[in-house]
Order: sequence, then C-alpha cells, then structure tokens
Amino acid sequence: MTTPTGSPLTLDRRDGPHGEVVLRQRGSHYEIIANGCFLMDTSDGRSERLLVDAALAALPPGRPDPAVLIGGLGVGFSLARAAGEPRWGRIAVVEREQAVIDWHRTGPLSAVSGPALADPRTEIVHADLVAYVRTAPPAHYDALCLDIDNGPGWTVTEDNAGLYSPAGLAACRELLTPGGVLAVWSAQPSPEFEEALRNAGFAGVKTEEISVARGVPDVVHLGLHAA
Repeated sequence: MTTPTGSPLTLDRRDGPHGEVVLRQRGSHYEIIANGCFLMDTSDGRSERLLVDAALAALPPGRPDPAVLIGGLGVGFSLARAAGEPRWGRIAVVEREQAVIDWHRTGPLSAVSGPALADPRTEIVHADLVAYVRTAPPAHYDALCLDIDNGPGWTVTEDNAGLYSPAGLAACRELLTPGGVLAVWSAQPSPEFEEALRNAGFAGVKTEEISVARGVPDVVHLGLHAA
C-alpha cells in the first residue's frame, strides 16, 4: 500500500458521517483517501490477497463451505480474492462508506470487483464494522478478515480504535465459530497487538509478513478462536 508517484486526478469527493472520502486516479491506478489519509490503491494488492489466503490456510482442514466476513471493501482486492476461491461458502463484506460501495457497483473500481459482486455467494453490508461485530449473531463466520485501517495503532477515525480494544476483540471472537480465524491487516508489525489477541482469548497467534518497496513490511496478524 505504498503511495505511488505522480500527480493524481480527483474523480469523486464526498462528505459522510465519518468524514471525507476521495477516489483519485494516478496514472492507470486508483487510490482511496479518507480524511486526508492514504488508505490503499490498485497498484499492488499482494497484502490484501494475503489477508484472505492466510485466513483460509489457518482454518482447520475439512471444514465445508466456510463463511468469511471481510471488513472493508477498499479497492476490492480482498473480495476478488475470496470470490476467486471456490472453497469459500458465504462471503460478506461490511463497508461503512456508501461512496466506496458506489465506486465498485457503478464506478471505475468495478474493474476489480465486478465479477466478485456478481457472485451469488457475495453480500455487501452497508454498516459500520465496529458496530456490526457487536450486534451480529454469535458464531456467524468461520473467518474475519479486517482491513479498515492502516493498522491497530493507526486508525482512520478514532471510533475504529474500539475494534482493537479488549471489548472489540472479544466481540470478534464471539462472532467466530469454534476454530475460526481472525485476520487483521496492518502497515507494520505490532508485538503489542499480538499480546492483545492472546489476552482476548485467541490461540495460535502469529504474524505473516509481506515485503514492500520501502520501509517495514505489511503484515497480517492471525489468531484462532480455540475450539
């Protein structure tokens, strides 16, 4: 998720309940900016794909048609990866910004997510993820793949910090089936977050890294709901 070089062209700018979101084009790629903070672009996508792949690989073998919740639609790489994997059963994506949903359904990001949105397994939920994980039925998903911030310590809005709090992680754990996996994307490793996962009752906590052009690697933090 390294910011590419060159001058961007603003395609859409909207004010919503959580602030401003902007879709920009830089060369042949698109990028999403929230409240002035660069979130992600379409230049790579390796770490978004790793988020989904690592969650599936961490599930106990032999689990039929596992259900996955993807937190954050973003530029659509995670959804496209999930829809391209026939082993996933139900695929739900929670996205709080109507603008982002529109950019995928009728805008330029449909080039990434169009086939995935047409997949009958896919459901788009327009909701705030922090609230959703606390109100959805328990044991409703086999995997939670969360990518709504630049990491647990670098949130897009202050409200998102509640997702990584002890109460928020407990809610994530309750949303998982026994043996289910929580996968959280981050722009940098965090031993403190690993410890928070263990304190919240997750087992098998580990961090998988993916190299970036410059700086520290992107990572996916993983933890299992012990059966």
